[in-house]
Amino acid sequence: MLQRRIISLGRSSMVISLPKNWLELNELKKGDAVSYAIQRDRSLVVYPGAKKQAVNKEITHQIAQNEDCDLITQKIIGSFLAGYTGITLISEKIFSIIQMKAIRKIAMTLYMRIMESNSKGVYIQTIADESKASLDQAIQRMYMISRSMCEDVFISLKDNNLELARAVFSLDEDVDHFSFFIIRLLRNAAQNPALANEFRIDPLDCMDHQNLIYRLEHASDYSSDIARHIVMLAGTKQKIPDDVLSLMVTAGNEACELYIDAVNAFFLKDVPFSVDIMKRQSRIEKLDTEIASKAFVGKQKNAELVCAICSIRDNIKRIADCAAIIAEIAVNRAFKSAT
Repeated sequence: MLQRRIISLGRSSMVISLPKNWLELNELKKGDAVSYAIQRDRSLVVYPGAKKQAVNKEITHQIAQNEDCDLITQKIIGSFLAGYTGITLISEKIFSIIQMKAIRKIAMTLYMRIMESNSKGVYIQTIADESKASLDQAIQRMYMISRSMCEDVFISLKDNNLELARAVFSLDEDVDHFSFFIIRLLRNAAQNPALANEFRIDPLDCMDHQNLIYRLEHASDYSSDIARHIVMLAGTKQKIPDDVLSLMVTAGNEACELYIDAVNAFFLKDVPFSVDIMKRQSRIEKLDTEIASKAFVGKQKNAELVCAICSIRDNIKRIADCAAIIAEIAVNRAFKSAT
């Protein structure tokens, strides 16, 4: 890091000189204006020009004739998360119907729209106004959907409420929408000090928030998978034994409570509360062992029922794991902010 001495200019002004190579790189000369922003750590960021203008980033991908749809989807997702506002896809020959369906589906998920399209080329552009985005609000909205999925799926499991289970399953896509959008904001903020300053976060905060978003998304996925098994069991007229079901509902509600407490601990940066959450995770493990001991003894069960019980058990444990990881991040955040 280069250093500059503060020089006195007159009776009250203090100045520092700007590096010559930086001036040449930005084609600045005597009399030109620069702008600056004060960061959260009290440092200054100097921008060439009177105002830092947002630059639209564009990228082009060449798509092979028989390119796998998953690969095309990942190219679009990767470009979106990297901050590109416009993505052009050029086919080697022409896009197949399956490829076009995949492009349309992921574009909708990412808050993007197809602006131009023909048999050989597609241009998609983000439609979200990120300059007006609120990071905290987006995270809270994503969390509220995820939390409702977690709470409702165990109500559905207890009452065998298929309508509620289907509603939980349908909400997973909404969580994915928020996840992609928030990760994009965080990645951009990690690279752009001005944007990070607007969000009132620093690069380390970006990492912690990104880890949180991944856990919120995973917890939603696990809730969605439980809902799927509830619907599937109803379709095959299979019923979880009452004693096993009672233990599953208890374990699920406790895992959900851990999850809610862990997110609260993340924002409060409460270390004792976070440590208590990690200790409480062992309670879920004991319940899981008890479920296993009851589920696979006695009368032989249908293979579909056994698979469903195993999957629901695993998803409950994974929700509790998400809570423990979020609690651990909360501890790290608390000590980071104290330094």
